[in-house]
Amino acid sequence: MIQNSLCSLLQLQYPIIQGGMVYASGYKLASACSKAGILGVLGAGSMSLDILEQQLIKLKKKVQDRPVAVNIPLLYSKVNEQVDLCLKHGIKIFITSAGSPKIFTKKLKEAGCTVLHVVSNDDLAAKCEDAGVDAVIAEGFEAGGHNGRDELTTLTLIPLVKKRVSIPVIAAGGIASGEAIAAMMVLGADGVQMGTRFLMTQESSVHENYKNLLRESTSHSTELVMKKVVPVRLWKNEFYQKIKKKEESDATKEELVNLLGKGRARKGMLEGDMVEGELEIGQVCGLIKDLPKVDDLVKDLVSQYNLALSRISKF
Repeated sequence: MIQNSLCSLLQLQYPIIQGGMVYASGYKLASACSKAGILGVLGAGSMSLDILEQQLIKLKKKVQDRPVAVNIPLLYSKVNEQVDLCLKHGIKIFITSAGSPKIFTKKLKEAGCTVLHVVSNDDLAAKCEDAGVDAVIAEGFEAGGHNGRDELTTLTLIPLVKKRVSIPVIAAGGIASGEAIAAMMVLGADGVQMGTRFLMTQESSVHENYKNLLRESTSHSTELVMKKVVPVRLWKNEFYQKIKKKEESDATKEELVNLLGKGRARKGMLEGDMVEGELEIGQVCGLIKDLPKVDDLVKDLVSQYNLALSRISKF
């Protein structure tokens, strides 16, 4: 697999980033990815400061000098404290999302950090470059979890973003194989971010009930919902059905927020309630039926990528 500008920027063996997923991307997954030569990411999400600090201590002990990042969605109330805590523990790569890149980019750059920001359209990508971020993660409509309202697919989004910015562009959304990585590179991406594929590994911290359920995924298993609140792609369980009924009855934003309640994602993804839990996952889950160790998965992705290139060369 190629060494390129993204590998140089992040000091990686392969231009692959493990997505920072709430309740899936703990220190075990992030450290395993880092050791495998890609960028491991701790998903800070809605972590309390105490839990985040515990995770950071364990993570830094595991990875030592290998590159590792923390993903911090900017929609949570404790983001200032989370950023300061990560800086205290020596984190040098930050992935921000769900907010303006201007909020923390200057502060992080002055602290000697590398900053990546997740975007859902080319206008936001241009604003990120103006704000001084080092690279953008262009995430298509296929992605799991919180999503953009534009409904741009990754296939459309990557060429649009490449035309607007000169910084590295990382493709995300609907990528679960080496062939898909090769396709993104052909479109001009400098690397990829993969969430769902790494959620379905032995080191992922989501509950075994969820991993087993996801093995039953099909092309019809997910849908983007809750656009009045925060768009999110969910597995179609009983909780999803309640959300759909509320939306079809023209529920207000406040009613949807009340239905979500506190800790719905934790209840499903971490504690294993497949009925009442919020199950965030990408559209590509229908392609994934195995549960490998991270090291074996990365080796398979590289092998698939190289095989895809050999097939392309025949044309």
